[in-house]
Amino acid sequence: MKPFKIIVVFLSFLTIFGCGVYSFTGASIPPGTTSFQVNFFPNEAPLIEPGLDILFTNTLRDIVLNQTNLELVNAGGDLMYEGEIVEYRISPTTAQSNATAAQNRLTIAVNVRYFDSNNSENDFEQRFSFFFDYDGDAQLTGAQRDTAVQEIFERITQDIFNASLANW
Repeated sequence: MKPFKIIVVFLSFLTIFGCGVYSFTGASIPPGTTSFQVNFFPNEAPLIEPGLDILFTNTLRDIVLNQTNLELVNAGGDLMYEGEIVEYRISPTTAQSNATAAQNRLTIAVNVRYFDSNNSENDFEQRFSFFFDYDGDAQLTGAQRDTAVQEIFERITQDIFNASLANW
């Protein structure tokens, strides 16, 4: 019975440690990278929604903090994100017979510049956007606005994270 236990323990160790390190987020952090910084993303959209700039900046910081083991720094980070919110637009998507909108769409776009101080080949500048559809009779205020912005920012920041740190 003792050789059986030894084989089971050996196979268990092989299974656990044989696959190497795996990241469930798909992050591929370059060697030597220990820190990142997210500069303030000002709202330069033609239609200004107060507080959007701070909320987006914090959402981007949070996703990188939560999905990596990198340290957030104010300056001199190995990885740097900067940019601006360039679009905040509400537009009708479908019309009704009485010439009113049956559904509206909130679209937010962000221009992002990403810099990797250890490998400039990873640097990029790219526009990321997403949208949220809501009922044409509803006003985009209060909880509905918060839900829309949260859903859009979750998608945009995940796309930014994937473009910068996930080599898929």
